[in-house]
Amino acid sequence: MQHVCGQCSGAFDVSDADMTMLLKVAPTFGGKIFGIPPPTLCPDCRQQRRLEFRNERSLYRRTCDLCKKSIIAIYPADSVFTVYCPDCWWSDRWDSKEFGRDIDFSRPIFPQIRSLQEVVPRISLNVVNNENSEFVNLSGYNKNCYLIHAGEYNEDCLYGTQVIKSIGCMDTLDCLESQYCYEVTNIEKSHSLSFSRDCSNCSESAFLSDCRGCSQCLFCSNLRNKRHYVRNKQVTPEAYAIELNNISQALNEGKREQLFREFLEMHERSLHRAALIINCENASGDFLKNSRNVRHCFDLSYGEDCAYIYTGFHVKDLMDVCHTTDAELGYEGISLGYGSYHTLFTHGSWSGKRLILCDTVQTGSDLCCCVSMKPASFCILNKQHTKEEYETLVPKLIEHMRNTGEWGEFFPSTCAPFAYNESTALDYFPLAKEEVLKKGWRWREQRDEMPEVSRVIPASKLPHSINDIPDDILDWAIECEETKRPFRIVKKELEFYREHDLPVAHLHPDERHRRRMKLRNPRKLWERSCNNCRKHIITSYAPDRPERIVCEECYLKEVY
Repeated sequence: MQHVCGQCSGAFDVSDADMTMLLKVAPTFGGKIFGIPPPTLCPDCRQQRRLEFRNERSLYRRTCDLCKKSIIAIYPADSVFTVYCPDCWWSDRWDSKEFGRDIDFSRPIFPQIRSLQEVVPRISLNVVNNENSEFVNLSGYNKNCYLIHAGEYNEDCLYGTQVIKSIGCMDTLDCLESQYCYEVTNIEKSHSLSFSRDCSNCSESAFLSDCRGCSQCLFCSNLRNKRHYVRNKQVTPEAYAIELNNISQALNEGKREQLFREFLEMHERSLHRAALIINCENASGDFLKNSRNVRHCFDLSYGEDCAYIYTGFHVKDLMDVCHTTDAELGYEGISLGYGSYHTLFTHGSWSGKRLILCDTVQTGSDLCCCVSMKPASFCILNKQHTKEEYETLVPKLIEHMRNTGEWGEFFPSTCAPFAYNESTALDYFPLAKEEVLKKGWRWREQRDEMPEVSRVIPASKLPHSINDIPDDILDWAIECEETKRPFRIVKKELEFYREHDLPVAHLHPDERHRRRMKLRNPRKLWERSCNNCRKHIITSYAPDRPERIVCEECYLKEVY
């Protein structure tokens, strides 16, 4: 059935499979199923709305509102929220139920949730068991890491997003089980790989695209298990060494952008499979592995019976969920994981069960419209109820929300705890400040305070060669070539540049991340024809793009 999106006014389909899923996840009280109506927004607008609730990279120095210590937080000092450091948030010095209140059936529910958000303490960072890694978020079990976001089990990594089980990597996006890699996007099980994308099991190489099992290769694409290749041609070890030296010299002469342009041109000329779907059954989307019966999903592994999942691992019976691990039976959620079960319209649930419209719950169950809850059960708007009271009140609340038009919807932007440009919505749905404000959403002005430094230098004035960079650059502020925002080089970063004979970065870390994000295809699907055999394909490459996109059969024939 076709609908019109209530936000962008675009047409979108709600399939029979979608409605079947909504029936499957609908809550039941007293033997009665409380059905969920079809979505009022298209899949993209639903995803965008959820992503406004996730801040991965915007960190601020502020004071814990309980212990008064200086902390790093995802909420700035001038935020309306009460913010506690993790130690204080988890302590017994306060109870989230102290802020509980009765339902006001005379007005909509979302404003009541918003007023609760503004008084219940929020945790400053979502972190667990990190060592010497103060500046990380949505991350756990990291050691000696700096500005790593959504990363786990890493050591000595800097400036990365979605970094997992890696060592000594810097400036990465989607980096899995790799070591000493630099400026890479979507790589796994690689070592000493630089300026590359969509590679696995590669080592001692640079400027690779869609390569597997390659070593000592430069400016290559679509290669499998090759060594000593330059621009997709076999060369002698001696010729390879000469080419490697030429590239190193070019980097140290300030020709990094020129080299990267050559890499992008090579990537555009390369062969591209319509979608990366490996060991899957009945699957549509991109970057899918070991999954079955999944529709319109992206960056999903070990998923089953899911639709519209964006970044997920080991999940089942989910629809419209972003950033999820080990979760089952849910709809319209973000940042769910580690045993979450039957969560509806919820942000931030770790091991939560049977949750409805909750904002940040740690191991709770049977909660509705609760905010920033530590372990608890049978609460509504943070107020404790008996099981019997809860099961009587929640059906009344759902019926009330039907009347107000709120039932079936994720939190509106007015409940988002972050400004649009602080959230990951900006990564996947880039908008200018004027566009954001026109929609009535919040925008936070960047106020980069100039650090206390001995010198401020435009990036263009930096020495090209790392050999000419003095030790006291650690006391300088560098002005980004693109954004003019000041940034600093940290000691571990300088050591990395020197060890790998790389020039110092000329761009602010946020700008480097933005450019890596641009290398990824959008989370959209188009119908087009294979460039070789003209077979119908579904792909994340728009029909007007210049790359040569082929079906899986043609891709395998050419690459293997």
